Amino acid sequence: MRKTLLMTMLCMGTVLYTQQRKECVPIALSCEHLQNPLGVDRPNPRLSWQLADKRQGAKQLAYQIMVDTDSMALVKNKAGSWNSGKQLNSDMLIHYKGRALKPQTKYFWKVLVWDKNGRPSTSSIASFETGMMGVEHWKGKWISDNHNIHEQPAPYFRRTFKAAKPIKSARAYVAVAGLYELSVNGEKIGDHRLDPMYTRFDKRTLYVVEDVTRQLQQGDNVLAVVLGNGWYNHQPLAVWDFDKAPWRDRPTFCLDLRIVYQDGSEETISSDQSWKTAAGPIRYNNIYTGEHYDARLEMPGWDMPTFDDTQWHTVRYRNPPSTNIVSQQTVPIRLVRSYEPKSMKKINDSTYVFDMGQNMAGLTKIKMQGKAGTVVRIKHGERLHANGRLDQSNIDVYYRGNKELEPFQTDILTLSGRKEDEFMAKFGYKGFRYVEVSCSEPVVLDKSAVTAYFMHSDVRPIGQLKTSSALINGLWEATNNAYLSNLMGYPTDCPQREKNGWTGDGHLAIETAYYNFDGITVYEKWMADHWDEQQENGVLPDIIPTGGWGYGTANGLDWTSTIAIIPWQTYLFYGDASLLAECYDNIKRYVDYVDGISPSGLTTFGRGDWVPVKSQSNLELTSSVYFYVDATILASAAKMFGKTADQQKYEQLSQKIKDAINAKFLDTEKGIYSTGTQTELSVPLYWGVVPEAMKAKVAANLNSKVEETNFHLDVGVLGAKALLNALKDNGYDETAYKVAVQDTYPSWGWWIVNGATTLLENWDLNATRDISDNHMMFGEIGGWFFKSIGGILPDPAQAGFKHVLLKPIFPKELKESSITYNSPYGNIVSSWKSNGNKVEYQVEIPANASATFYPPANIRNGKVIQLEAGKHNLNLELK
Repeated sequence: MRKTLLMTMLCMGTVLYTQQRKECVPIALSCEHLQNPLGVDRPNPRLSWQLADKRQGAKQLAYQIMVDTDSMALVKNKAGSWNSGKQLNSDMLIHYKGRALKPQTKYFWKVLVWDKNGRPSTSSIASFETGMMGVEHWKGKWISDNHNIHEQPAPYFRRTFKAAKPIKSARAYVAVAGLYELSVNGEKIGDHRLDPMYTRFDKRTLYVVEDVTRQLQQGDNVLAVVLGNGWYNHQPLAVWDFDKAPWRDRPTFCLDLRIVYQDGSEETISSDQSWKTAAGPIRYNNIYTGEHYDARLEMPGWDMPTFDDTQWHTVRYRNPPSTNIVSQQTVPIRLVRSYEPKSMKKINDSTYVFDMGQNMAGLTKIKMQGKAGTVVRIKHGERLHANGRLDQSNIDVYYRGNKELEPFQTDILTLSGRKEDEFMAKFGYKGFRYVEVSCSEPVVLDKSAVTAYFMHSDVRPIGQLKTSSALINGLWEATNNAYLSNLMGYPTDCPQREKNGWTGDGHLAIETAYYNFDGITVYEKWMADHWDEQQENGVLPDIIPTGGWGYGTANGLDWTSTIAIIPWQTYLFYGDASLLAECYDNIKRYVDYVDGISPSGLTTFGRGDWVPVKSQSNLELTSSVYFYVDATILASAAKMFGKTADQQKYEQLSQKIKDAINAKFLDTEKGIYSTGTQTELSVPLYWGVVPEAMKAKVAANLNSKVEETNFHLDVGVLGAKALLNALKDNGYDETAYKVAVQDTYPSWGWWIVNGATTLLENWDLNATRDISDNHMMFGEIGGWFFKSIGGILPDPAQAGFKHVLLKPIFPKELKESSITYNSPYGNIVSSWKSNGNKVEYQVEIPANASATFYPPANIRNGKVIQLEAGKHNLNLELK
């Protein structure tokens, strides 16, 4: 009986302890901002987590990180690689500080936390696996076929081998200049598209780690690789001169397959001259134009061990494209959503047009049967002619290739005649809503013949918005669709006409990006591209990566301030200063260059307020403001990193620039900058150039200027970034809101009420240039809703939303809003309903964070309120 009682007490104790643990549990463990990543190359990777703790005032008093190569050791609370010991602070993003990490090794880790009451709890066990951690660890050779850059058919490669023993694990390390698809024993590995990501190939080459344990078998195996051109071998001509890129060559790859057997022994199968190569059904591929596929040339079973490859050819060795072979540590590109045709129109017996109902970046899959040799052209675009045929006139304007042999945004399928052929391009993507299928022979098609796939970097959605305004909801969705359409391992301007990494588009949309998606790894990769493209004097091109185009006279501050703005915003949103530290010297070289060519503090180095409605704004004013922004960020970074001399130098420089701008452009009597356009007033206000004593007067003039247009926009991209924020931040909430939800020309809403499912490149629907229908440069609107009706802002003094600044607005026309942002600490919820002059405001602050609520001017008896972690209900009264 005593034994039974003891067991009962132990069980009750276990239950009570489990309940206590459930009150505060470390969750969402990440390494390098990724879940259980493979191929970590950093010697001191970042480990982070969140707390699941819904209690009021929930916080972390201490943490302890444990890392080991044996997961069972962690179960026993042993950690041979690193035991941080109990650390008495609330940090939840920590750099690994244990024993030197070994290459190609799997590490397990967990974190213990002590909650607000000092009670401990532990996370589940997560993992990360190191990559090569240096080029010296590669065993494979770089190989290719025996053709040059002008050869069009894609090369296929294969290598057979035997695995003599039972297999425990296997990893394929694949470095490629170009694009690749890997198969093992007839099965395509993974669901990634367009691997590896586009880089400056002669300075940085990426490799991908694939887990192929399941596909390997004891006995006979085959590795099979197909290579695509990607941006490495750009064959057709375009304005951007990618055909002249200094790295250009026939695609090549290097592969190591590392097998660990059940008995603990290891074997590596590598790329060498034992591989064989041949051409196959992919007759042409270009990431810019399309892919040509001849189904008559398919090689059934070519990626199976039993295939007869005696007619295949030997490979040749190649030099590595660069000496910097690094792991691709970013979220992959995937096919994320599929779309069936909304409608199909038969033009004639051989031509059909499909409306997919959504503008997107991605691919189409076609399934059809027909006579052998029938040529099928699958043409993609955003618009239709009046007769129902596809219209590419708005997107093919910069293509200089042969539009008959290499048609723009068009795949070409030659039917086999043997079966129902299925085709989807491997090595490209298009920007489209409509698909025109035209055949050299009459065919019968129905809506089931075509499926579209929205393809993009598969960033995790972290922002949610739902309001009582259908227009706001539609604008938010369209903004996100445009953003995702332009995220392919780097942010682009448009997914059809250019596919370029325009720097201005990238930083103008960075807050929208970070409020809605967990995209830090994409931007860390893109900043590495910036390092590779920056000249010794500090100058950057205005498209990155580039094959050499973009180092002209307009690649200045309003565009290439990406080098400062994006690392700074990354720090604000994630509380992670790593990227800012890595970019510090690059920012410094850039600012020093501009300082050298602009001794007065003023500069015309820039592109200006691109695509304005009608008013032209002063280039020197806007460029100089961005010079001030960069110098200010640099001074702040110097202070953060303890670089006192730099801090003083760049604080003085930023003050000098500010004074020069105000001396030349600010009319203190009138309270206007330059000629007083919406852009000229809003840009200095938003970026903090206006003297404190003049803010009210300048803001009042901006408000009047907007009222003159009946709450319509008269800005280009720089003004579109600044206008709503400048109004909202200076007390003109209602004016800003009226502009944001305006639905007549010119406005964001005008696009939506006219059927747009993405953002456009021009305010004017009938413009004759700058007319992509899927563009991101006016994308500030998607982030602004989070900053305004949600009022969720990071505090620079406690970055990463450790402390949240809540500054919502409650527009009279809007009755309800619910916005959620999954910050590094967890969900921040800002939700409200208005009924007459009453506002019910509900706030949720995640564990280990806090907030300050700042009521807007239209709240009666409003007061600043400090909020701890947990849920809060505030009853407010409108004036």
